[in-house]
This record gives sequence, C-alpha cells and structure tokens, in this order.
Amino acid sequence: MDKLKVLFAASEAFPFAKSGGLGDVIGSLPKAFPPEETDVRVVLPKYECIPETYTHQFKFVNSFYVHIGSNDQYCGILEYKSDNVTFYFIDNEYYFKRPGLYGYYDEAERFIFFCRAVLEFIPYVNFYPDVMHCHDWQTALIPYLYKEQYSWHYQNMKTVFTIHNLKFQGVYGFKDIANIINFDYFPSTLEFYEDVNFMKGALYSADLVTTVSPTYAEEIKDPYYGERLDGVIRDIADHEVGILNGINDKEYNPQTDPHIWTNYTSSYSKKMENKVALQKHLNLPVDPNKPIIGMITRLTEQKGLDLVAAVIHEILQMELQFVVLGTGETGYENMLRDVAGYYPNKMRACITFDEDLSRKIYAGTDMFLMPSKFEPCGLSQMIAMRYGSIPIVRETGGLKDTVHYYNSQTKEGNGYSFATYNAHDMLFTIQKAVGLYYDYKDDWKQLTKNALSCDFNWRHSAETYLYYYKKICGRLN
Repeated sequence: MDKLKVLFAASEAFPFAKSGGLGDVIGSLPKAFPPEETDVRVVLPKYECIPETYTHQFKFVNSFYVHIGSNDQYCGILEYKSDNVTFYFIDNEYYFKRPGLYGYYDEAERFIFFCRAVLEFIPYVNFYPDVMHCHDWQTALIPYLYKEQYSWHYQNMKTVFTIHNLKFQGVYGFKDIANIINFDYFPSTLEFYEDVNFMKGALYSADLVTTVSPTYAEEIKDPYYGERLDGVIRDIADHEVGILNGINDKEYNPQTDPHIWTNYTSSYSKKMENKVALQKHLNLPVDPNKPIIGMITRLTEQKGLDLVAAVIHEILQMELQFVVLGTGETGYENMLRDVAGYYPNKMRACITFDEDLSRKIYAGTDMFLMPSKFEPCGLSQMIAMRYGSIPIVRETGGLKDTVHYYNSQTKEGNGYSFATYNAHDMLFTIQKAVGLYYDYKDDWKQLTKNALSCDFNWRHSAETYLYYYKKICGRLN
C-alpha cells in the first residue's frame, strides 16, 4: 500500500517560530511518524523572525496569487527539509514580514489568507495529502473552506483539527470579515452569538477533532471548561478524541543536556550535585538535605498563581526552598518579587524567560509545582519527571493523565496531585510531598526513580494519530 500522505498546517513550529506549546508540538510530532509508512509535511507562514540559519537554506518552489476580498495577494512557496519531514513556508511580506507572530489589527485577514493559501498551494507542490491536519484557530478555516468550497478539487482528502487550547477560538465580527472571506450568507457552522467563530467552523467541518489529552477531551464538554463551545463539543462527540502530547526526549535528556551542571541518568547523587549547584547559582543557602520546589510558568491565573498567592507564606513556613521562573501578569510578578525579598534565604523569583536557567531548575529541584486551573496537556510536568523532579499538580487535563499519586504501599506512582481547585488542598498536598521527602528517604528515592523512568516519547502520540488517520481514510487492515 502507498505511504499515507499527511500535511500539517499550523501557525508556528520550533525551531523556526515559536510562542508556546503549539510550536513544540509541530516541531516534534511530524518527525515521530514512521517514514516507511508515511510522508509527513508541514506548512507554515514565513515570518520575519525565522532565523537566517534556516532561511538561507530555503528553496524557492513556486508562486501564485490568492484572492482575498477584492484583492489578489502574492503567495510564494519555500521549502526546507529536516529529519524526513518537508517544511513549506507561505511567503507574503504584507501579512508576515512583521516582528512577532501574533497580535496585529488584521489578525483575521492574515490567517484567512493563510488558510486559503494552504488549500490552493497543493497543486503547486504536487503533494496531494490523504489527511490535512490543522492546528488551533489560525488554521481552523481550512476544514470549513475545504468542505464548502474546495472539496471538489481534492475529493479524497480528509481533515483533522486539533484543539490545543479551547480558550483561543478566532472570534470576529461578521461585518469585519464579510468582505475578506466573501460570504454569500451567514453560515450557521460559523455563527457564534452573532459573531464569526473560526474554531466552531472546524469542529463541525473536520472528519476528526482531537485534543491534546484524553481528560481535556472530556472536560471541554462541560460548561466550566467549554469556553461557550461545550454544546458544540457534545454535539460532535462521536468524532472527537483526546490524544496525549509528548516531549522531545532527545532535547530534554539529563544524560546529555549541555545546560545542566552534572549529567545523570537514574543516579540520585548526581541529581543532588545539580541541586547544590543551583543553590549556589541563585545565592541560596547551600543545603543538599533541604527540598527545593520549582515553578517554570506563565504567571497567570490559568496556571494557578492565585492559589500560590493565597498560601505562599504558609508554603515558606516549611523547611524548603522555592524557585519561580517566568513572566506574566504584573500583579503576580510584583507579589513574587515582594515575597522573595521577605524570605531571602528561602525563595528566588526570576521574572524573566531563560531557557538555560529552566533546564537548571528542572535538574536541580526536588519537586515541581503546577497547580493549573485548566491545562489542555502541559509539557512542564513531563519535562520535570524526565529530570527526576517530582510533579505536584492539580488533576486537570493532561496533568491528570500523566501524573499519578504515589502509593507508599505499592511503591507505584510518579508524583502528587489534588483534585479541587483550592489553595489549601494544594498546600496539604505540598506538605504530604515534603513529609515523604524528610521522613521516608527510601520511598522518595523510589518515587524519583519512578518519575525518571516515565516514557513520554512522541512516538506514542504518532502511533495513535496514525491509527486514526488510517481509520478516517478507510485504510485500517
């Protein structure tokens, strides 16, 4: 049987352009598919911020014009190959030659152009995918436009749409975009409280809808998590499924990571060398016997910072040290700075983005706090376990799917968790973890070993996606 041809359409991918977890997914997942069974390619906007290291290797393939509103916009196609994956870049300087990826006044028009360009560039590269896999609201119009306007061009193509975060849906006023997308009528599949919702169009048009964890797939059917689309999610439940994200375990590998002080595998003593080095680096009192809790996060309410703020003084009454790395809302930044100043021997607030320091924190901490209000998947808890830092999480989304409460009787489990979004439930769970650390050293070492042995390789996700690709294409044996 011929290879299954898959085209990923997304607005970012590491290492070309990245603003968050979506970039990590698109940079890693396509490379995890078996090349003997699949031909996986990716199409992205050509942003100005893509490093010259890559752009000078881009190969010009073709060009054409895309009709947007009353205008014809130039569309260049550039190509770059890496690790058995072909990356295409849609080149239009008017829309994409700008600093940064998002946040512009004409965001809707930019990504309407991109969606049309993706659907129209296929014959110019002579790659007719069996599956078009679209990601988040920026590409959500592709399944809708394909179904309504382009299906006669590519009659056998199936569409998959992945929700990475339901909070961001691409909602715009109908009058603001009617002239750009040339609606003949106001379609019900896009209508959203008298506005237009790009993501809703994808949910009703795609052959398969996925989320980035099984628990999140169920949570968003509930109004609390559903961001006003919970009714739609329940309506399409027969073709919605949660597939857990992974991590690049070659990039995040304590055995080879050049950012950390001492490389290690399952050696607890080697990890402790990183702990002492982290204490020295941050000018904290050096004490290898005192546990360090780390947080690497956006400082927002979604990430549970309101819970942290409510009990941070109680946390710091315990015999531990606390290190926070991240940026976000000004109120949380100032709160963390103030508390760190009040506890100079116990806490450091690093209000910045620093990839090098983040690796050092993963390697040098004993525990990793992630009390999210909601978390579609989460990568930090997987990375923390990869480095033997024990996650303490709220049971939501991918956190619930990846972190399992340690059972001191069976010696099973890889972390600690709490269910209710409550500051004192979080505090109690931290106290339990700290108690195990101090009072049951053998158990703690076993828990660390369990965390280090977890396997979150992207190949598991790719195997599941491939099963569903074959299913919707009618190619299951």
